[in-house]
Amino acid sequence: MTMKTIDPQTWKAELPAFREKTKAFYAGELDKGAYKGFSGFYGSYAQKGGKASMLRLRMTAGQVTKERLAFTADALRKHHVTKLHFTTCQTIQLHDLQPDAVCAIMEEALDHGIVTMGGGGDFPRNVMCSPLSGVEADEYFDVLPYARAASDYLMNFIKAEKMPRKLKVGFSGSPANLTHATFRDLGFAAREDGTFDVYSAGGLGNTPRFGVKVAEAVEPTKILYYIKAMWLTFRAYGNYENRGKARTRYMQEALGGAENYKKAYLEKLDEVLASGEDLTISASSTPVRKPGKPYTGSDSRVLSQKQPGLYTVVWHPIGGQPTPDAFCALSDCLQKIPEAELRLSPDESAYIVNLDGDEVQTILELTKDSAKTVFESSVSCIGASICQVGVRDSQALLAACIKAVREAGIPDGALPQIHISGCPSSCGTHQIGSLGFRGGVKMIDKKPQPAFVFYINGSDRQGSEAMGQEVGPMLETEIPDFLVALGKAAAESGKDFAAWNTADPEAVKRIAAPYIA
Repeated sequence: MTMKTIDPQTWKAELPAFREKTKAFYAGELDKGAYKGFSGFYGSYAQKGGKASMLRLRMTAGQVTKERLAFTADALRKHHVTKLHFTTCQTIQLHDLQPDAVCAIMEEALDHGIVTMGGGGDFPRNVMCSPLSGVEADEYFDVLPYARAASDYLMNFIKAEKMPRKLKVGFSGSPANLTHATFRDLGFAAREDGTFDVYSAGGLGNTPRFGVKVAEAVEPTKILYYIKAMWLTFRAYGNYENRGKARTRYMQEALGGAENYKKAYLEKLDEVLASGEDLTISASSTPVRKPGKPYTGSDSRVLSQKQPGLYTVVWHPIGGQPTPDAFCALSDCLQKIPEAELRLSPDESAYIVNLDGDEVQTILELTKDSAKTVFESSVSCIGASICQVGVRDSQALLAACIKAVREAGIPDGALPQIHISGCPSSCGTHQIGSLGFRGGVKMIDKKPQPAFVFYINGSDRQGSEAMGQEVGPMLETEIPDFLVALGKAAAESGKDFAAWNTADPEAVKRIAAPYIA
């Protein structure tokens, strides 16, 4: 088929309404609830306190091309943006924006092919993709072209009726499953034979669910049929009367279990296939033609690509929050490097791909603010100091924990990457971390105190997926001490955290017990 795509410029017709409502909100003429319900369509929300806004820039499949990178850097400079965040959905959020800036950036982004519409609210969200697609040595095949095609198609559903509260679609190129394709609203997990297994009705957050495998060995050219079937399934069986349950994962329970859900989904798929509508796509990878050159140094942030002599540099700003200066400097440099681009990862890292051996050293220097250990690469949502619905300041907790672990001299590997969410929504993906924390309260002398609920042994790897086991609440102020104690115990064993935890599965609970009691 020749797929209908929406020219980003057509969205400009929507902008005057946003400007008007935003002006009314900041003038105190519109309450925050009404404004939130309106602004989510545009990918923008007012921050806590109602004195500034955030804007979410869709980066389809986490791919930040040179043009998109340059636009974002120019916007940071032009509008004096002081805070940005790499999100777990592979987008870039700009924070602390005043009304004129948020409106202007939204419009200017469209001129560079960046659409913010549908970035929040009841719409298809940013389509996710394995960040090293096309360059990863262990991938089954390059899934990036199919993620882009899915994104183009889903933009046609931005104003479709009876959409779920969010529709998150992910593509995974290997069992690493970084995009959680096996437990998204709709996920396409690559197979060694060059086809996809399709998973549906999964998701994190309240009442998390693993996805139901609804199809096996699907030809990549047929993926749009499965996307349309997902929409039709929710229209028929989704609970769009109750916002709390207006997510695809609740259909598993509503239909009486995974098998019944699979049957209902396949019935809708049959309807799509029988309709005669041609949704077959043609997509192909873009080959990397750059000549390689060996990298002779040694740095754990440097990954070898499947293209000989080409490399990827991993950059993980603490908490997924690079400084604007560092982001802009990197953008300026990458404009001059052939075929290089930035890829965003679901763990808030960024990958700079297609570098030769000489270019690696330059990029390492520009990204020297990166996390130095596995623990420092931990994941955190933006937190309650900014997010309206946040319960706890997850970024502040992460900063306190990193400070304590550094001061205690805990060696690299003794603690894993942890995942912190400020509330049950799981934007920090706390449920699939080997250690996870979710904002909450703990009663002390019958008084609620700031706390985080502790989870253990989550996993997102395909074939061994597990939701973390809830252990109990810890006072926010005591969590850094707990992690130091945990790190010391693992280090004393001579093993890294994963091996130590496997050898003594009850050790984490024993060390946590005094902090939970």
